[in-house]
Amino acid sequence: MKERSEVVAEWENGWLQVKVPLPYSLKWVNAYLLPEEKGWTLIDPGLHTEQLEVFWIAILSERDIGWEDIQSIVVTHHHPDHYGLAGWFQRKTGASVRMSRVALNNAIRLWGENETFSGELTEAFLGHGLAEELKDDMRDHMGGFRDKVSPQAFDPLIIAPGERIVMGGTEWEIYGGEGHAPGHLIFYDPVGRTLLCGDQVLPDISPNIGWMPGGDPDPLDSFLKGLQALRRLDVRMVYPGHRDPFPQFRQRIEELLEHHERRLKKMLELIGDEERSAFEVCELLFGARLRSNTHNLRFALAETIAHLVRLENRGLLVRSEIAADNTYRTTKRILYRRSNV
Repeated sequence: MKERSEVVAEWENGWLQVKVPLPYSLKWVNAYLLPEEKGWTLIDPGLHTEQLEVFWIAILSERDIGWEDIQSIVVTHHHPDHYGLAGWFQRKTGASVRMSRVALNNAIRLWGENETFSGELTEAFLGHGLAEELKDDMRDHMGGFRDKVSPQAFDPLIIAPGERIVMGGTEWEIYGGEGHAPGHLIFYDPVGRTLLCGDQVLPDISPNIGWMPGGDPDPLDSFLKGLQALRRLDVRMVYPGHRDPFPQFRQRIEELLEHHERRLKKMLELIGDEERSAFEVCELLFGARLRSNTHNLRFALAETIAHLVRLENRGLLVRSEIAADNTYRTTKRILYRRSNV
């Protein structure tokens, strides 16, 4: 590393790692500025808030980077902490936004003008046992992200796994990474043995692998298979979406694979001989304190469901569904118990 400050680290390759603040437990998301012959490529600019507009204006001014110097905006995935400022930067700079088709479709589905996803997710969570008194907070929480991704990117250029893209004077191979976010893109430079991986492989923490209605029916399976496929890449340095760049790529993949196997085993133990909802398992695993933090509860419950689905598909759990009774319960209830196999 050549230079480090509180929020910007300059690496030997000339890249700028910008730690864009987040109002969540993750604290910051990494945006990367890659130097071009005339300007910069910006990767994952962060969440859209007024405070972060001011933040970016100051960062660019300190580095003597003008709006016109941003030549391209690349988004690894559609989550607000990565995608949120893409449309704002696009309008400021005139640069094109590049992202996957699946990521674009999900951004529109989740935060488009006529979105219904916040209600769909809340209803699905109720079916998985979410306490009735938490439903309004959950719906409002999801709807609250619309402002943090607005204005959305317009006419983005679609890039896809299997293609190549030139960024920072380097030709990158594009890979897909599922489980954390549909349509997640990963960029690999086989010459420099460098990986720009968004949230697919993170140091110290595990990416959230969450189930959602209308999405991947078994996201944990997709994630684990994706890690096994990525393991073959020869990587010298990983530039992740959170925490700092790190070199131990294959070691970290092994740790993530082991982490999820332990989590699956723990959930089986928590269910024991009972029949439990995902919300019950979630509270047993993470604690009832999550009821006071809707943001973290959403992540925890979605991840719990993803693990229970994986156990079901392995034949270790059986799902039962209690139909709606058209009185107080309008959503069927889903419970899990151990398989007799």
